[in-house]
Amino acid sequence: MDQEKVIVIDFGGQYNQLVARRVRECNVYCEIYSYRTPIEQIRGMKPKGIILTGGPNSCYGEDSPTCSRELFELGIPVLGLCYGAQLMMHVLGGKVEKAPVREYGKIEVSVDTSSMLFADVQQKTICWMSHNDYISQIAPGFSIVAHTADCPVAAAQNPDRQLYAIQFHPEVLHTQEGTKMLYNFVRNVCGCTGTWRMDSFVEQSICEIREKVGGGKVLCALSGGVDSSVAAVMLAKAIGSQLTCVFVDHGLLRKNEGDEVEEVFGPNGPYELNFVRVNAQERFYGKLAGVSEPEQKRKIIGEEFIRVFEEEAKKIGAVDFLVQGTIYPDVVESGLGGESAVIKSHHNVGGLPDYVDFKEIIEPLRNLFKDEVRKAGLELGIPEKLVFRQPFPGPGLGIRIIGEVTADKVRIVQDADAIYREEIANAGLDRSIGQYFAALTNMRSVGVMGDERTYDYAVALRAVNTIDFMTAEAAEIPFEVLQKVMSRIINEVRGVNRVMYDLTSKPPGTIEFE
Repeated sequence: MDQEKVIVIDFGGQYNQLVARRVRECNVYCEIYSYRTPIEQIRGMKPKGIILTGGPNSCYGEDSPTCSRELFELGIPVLGLCYGAQLMMHVLGGKVEKAPVREYGKIEVSVDTSSMLFADVQQKTICWMSHNDYISQIAPGFSIVAHTADCPVAAAQNPDRQLYAIQFHPEVLHTQEGTKMLYNFVRNVCGCTGTWRMDSFVEQSICEIREKVGGGKVLCALSGGVDSSVAAVMLAKAIGSQLTCVFVDHGLLRKNEGDEVEEVFGPNGPYELNFVRVNAQERFYGKLAGVSEPEQKRKIIGEEFIRVFEEEAKKIGAVDFLVQGTIYPDVVESGLGGESAVIKSHHNVGGLPDYVDFKEIIEPLRNLFKDEVRKAGLELGIPEKLVFRQPFPGPGLGIRIIGEVTADKVRIVQDADAIYREEIANAGLDRSIGQYFAALTNMRSVGVMGDERTYDYAVALRAVNTIDFMTAEAAEIPFEVLQKVMSRIINEVRGVNRVMYDLTSKPPGTIEFE
């Protein structure tokens, strides 16, 4: 986009997309590039600032990702985060070694508030550390501006050259004042004025889609979830009747969701869309029979989705483009966001088959996080009820059922999840929790019901608070609500005799179970 921007140089950290998200939170446009990007290309982009991400390597390793000294001599402000901080010190003459004490998790950091980076930050603040190495000696010209009990250089700076290094991760929500620190860098150090807005993104996206498609026909993979719904409405505004939305009911949806999606997007709904519903429950169950490995399930679901879409495209005739509601977390967790490791293949990204019979795949939301997608939806005039509905993964209940997927297991988790969502809404918590759902574990245990022995499944309840879906904390649901949910599930859902609540944060867990 033709405006001020900050670029993020990716060294393989899992938070690379999140760094960009935080920059855009400051209303500054941001793009991500691999550390392999030539210095001439970086100079030609004329960024207002550069941020170096974390990564899993040791910067002093022979084959570790690196950058040239010239990057720090462009006259452009540079902020190094974790690995990026260590690399900055290493390249500029400092020293990085294996840390005598590894730091991981929430750590109290003492900061020098006279640093521009820590303006308006508490002198002692909680930050998220995750490192095995440490900066044992800062580079010439730098001064230390933050430390912890075990980390002598938690941050260093050379303000004359506008170079800053932070050992912790300000981009994650676990760092209490991290957003403020990044704002200080982007707006105060780099001098960005904050011109990037969601309305301009939506407007430009519609223009780009219209130009790309021309007179061609487009098929939109509509799941009824937030992402695909926003993508569908965006395409409808761009190309109108050239778009056909295909909704595949794969039998892995929430209870009654297939009918609800058709009610909204079908012929009697508020949107004038060409809508096709494909009932493919038995087809998907057959493909998933006997499969328990999570990655295999995701790839089977991804490929079968594409095959159904291809079949429907042939019925429509001469479809050139496939539209998907892919968003940033899908990309980064599938290992396609630069240098990141694969966490899990999303059915619409890493789960796609090698051959796809479409001219091109259009992903208008690929650069957005979930909260940004919601903002885009509001800009497009989509009702809040749809925009703020609970997120639902493309593979559906296939990744909320641990182990093999069967029709009976789907019935169990659908019923349990419906009860959970109903009671969360009854308690007035539905808009205050980021995401919540029930999953079916693969564990069966002994119980007693009606004076008789049972040997049934355990249901796990999940609820997290998150902004970006890259980090999350377990939500604190009142115990009496959990008790009511437990009682109803055990009494009303056949095949369940135990209910558990998952307290795991992200990281180290993920929000979904598989």
